[in-house]
Amino acid sequence: MPGGDERAVGVIHAQRGRGRSARTPSEIPERGWKDILLRIWKNIGRDRVVVVAAGVTFYSILAVFPAIAALVALYGLFADPATITSHLDSIAGLVPGGAIEVMRDQITRVASQGSTTLGLTFIVSLLVSLWSANAGMKSLFDALNLVYNESEKRGLVKLNLMSLAFTVLTIVFVLVAIGAMVVVPIVLNFLGLGGATELVVKIARWPALFIVVTLALAFLYRYGPSREKPRWRWITWGSVFAAVAWLGVSILFSWYAENFGNYNKTYGSLGAIIAFMFWIWLSIIIVLIGGELNAETEHQTVRDTTTGARKPMGARGATMADTVGAPQD
Repeated sequence: MPGGDERAVGVIHAQRGRGRSARTPSEIPERGWKDILLRIWKNIGRDRVVVVAAGVTFYSILAVFPAIAALVALYGLFADPATITSHLDSIAGLVPGGAIEVMRDQITRVASQGSTTLGLTFIVSLLVSLWSANAGMKSLFDALNLVYNESEKRGLVKLNLMSLAFTVLTIVFVLVAIGAMVVVPIVLNFLGLGGATELVVKIARWPALFIVVTLALAFLYRYGPSREKPRWRWITWGSVFAAVAWLGVSILFSWYAENFGNYNKTYGSLGAIIAFMFWIWLSIIIVLIGGELNAETEHQTVRDTTTGARKPMGARGATMADTVGAPQD
């Protein structure tokens, strides 16, 4: 192993057949994946993933309403913000009805009260909304630090700027998605394919959503934890897993909530909020397990999984890259 340290060479020779010299996750053999999956199972309990996800859910709920306010304010610069609610039906079947109901009510309330005139009051209101929504993203960063066995080393300014950037990009993505819902039918009509609009949207939205969610998760796993950035190939598997699992669980939970989960009967007027919180909680659990998968995949190899020039173990600036996961037999 050219340029490798003696410790890494020793691990490779002592633990053959586990993928200790793997350059990519695909080079890890079956025995190595057994190690990874068993460590993930243990880490879910050790890292208190379910409880931590509940904490992130709390901050996310607090962040959702300011984020909606910011979304409506920005959308109102280009179009009537009240029209946003007409696009919510396009995510029916993926997002529980309770979540759609909560978002629709909040959008309607903000659109009816807020001013979309670009002025000092608008700018101050927008900045306050973005800063409030930023708390949810920071809590997710903190949870990923736990998953990757890292402590927060970024300064207060850098951390807030990075989490704020993720928050803004999330809102911009939603704005672009809403814009696409308006533009795509117009383009199809212009091309003489207006009759196929509904079919195209129904078929294309799922692969498009999968690609977007996978890319978003990849960026989150790369820049969220406070550590030296991993190479893209070491976060791909967790991103794909989390995207597939999130889509599947969201569809199943939406179906369950629609047909069996009578939250309004149990929780009364809070039923929609409870369903919304439960869906966010499940989503955060999946995101954190995807992070565990990426982390333990890195943990399986002695090769440098971080960006930049190759460095020896112990000098890579990332716990999962600087140590080797224990064999599980």
